[in-house]
Amino acid sequence: VQLVESGGGLVQSGGSLRLSCAASGFTRDDYAIGWSRQAPGKDQEAISCIASRDGSTYYADSVKGRFTISFDNAKNTLYLQMDSLKPEDTAVYYCAVVFGPGINCVKGTPDFGSWGQGTQVTVSS
Repeated sequence: VQLVESGGGLVQSGGSLRLSCAASGFTRDDYAIGWSRQAPGKDQEAISCIASRDGSTYYADSVKGRFTISFDNAKNTLYLQMDSLKPEDTAVYYCAVVFGPGINCVKGTPDFGSWGQGTQVTVSS
C-alpha cells in the first residue's frame, strides 16, 4: 500500500486548500480511507474518513461544515477540500487507510493501518 499526499501549503485565514492523496497497491475492495492531522505539541486527530463499500463519511466536529472528503475511484485518489480555514487548522495532514470486510465510517474513523508521509498545512491569521 502506498499513499502519497500533496496540496499542502500556506494560506490565509478564511482561505481554501485541496489536499490530494494518490493511493496504490490496494488488493482488497473493502476499506476506509481518510485524513488525520497533527499540530505541533498536540495529539494526532483523525478528522475525516470515507468508506469504499457503503460510501459512509465521518467528520470530526472541529472540521464539520468546512471540510469535504471525496474519493475518485477512476484516479484512485482521495481528496480533502478545506474551506474557511482557521489558524488552528495548521498541522501536518496525513492520509491513511484500513482494510476490512464491511468496514465503514458511520461511527467515526476506524484505526488506520497504513499512512502516508504527510503534507504541511499552515494557516496564517
